Amino acid sequence: MSARGEGAQATDDVTARKRGRPPRTESADTRDRILTAARAEFSERGYDKASVRGIAKAAGVDAALVHHYFGTKEQVFEAAITVALAPALNAPDAVAEGPLDVVGERLTRFFFGIWENPTTRTPLLAIVRSAVNNETAAAVFRRLVASQLLRRVAAQLDQPDAELRAELAAAQLVGTAILRYVIKVEPLASADVEQIIARLAPVVQGHLTGG
Repeated sequence: MSARGEGAQATDDVTARKRGRPPRTESADTRDRILTAARAEFSERGYDKASVRGIAKAAGVDAALVHHYFGTKEQVFEAAITVALAPALNAPDAVAEGPLDVVGERLTRFFFGIWENPTTRTPLLAIVRSAVNNETAAAVFRRLVASQLLRRVAAQLDQPDAELRAELAAAQLVGTAILRYVIKVEPLASADVEQIIARLAPVVQGHLTGG
């Protein structure tokens, strides 16, 4: 490339950065670094105290670049938790495999398998804590859970009031998770997970397919 061409590209990159767009030399993993930083920031500080500036600093980028990729703090939060919730949002695939008379156990085991895994538990804790304490975060959480999880679970059921059934099952599971992993109520917090699954699965089954 000629000196003039190199100078033109450098000028374009500076202009792009000033306008909040990533320069041509921006690495391909920038979005992932921002999302990783965002999950850590929301986990440590919660939704209210987390900031786009703090996320950008942790990711080693300009705040304008975070806005370019994701928009507002709410949109950064939604993008970050969508990635974190990906295993849970695939639950309908697990639910669909097998007979409906044991769907409660499959869903319950799948759900607690995610919570018992430290890799997936950390971002889930950040999501739940943010949703409990902030209405904006709660709205994002509800939107994702309703559109990508509960309705898909309900679609697997050949039952009246399928969406209500799925919501009641989810309430049973999420409520137990909050008591066990967030509030840490004893003896639930230290109980063997297999004992919890054994007691909870029939209740979830009743919500989904009971008369």
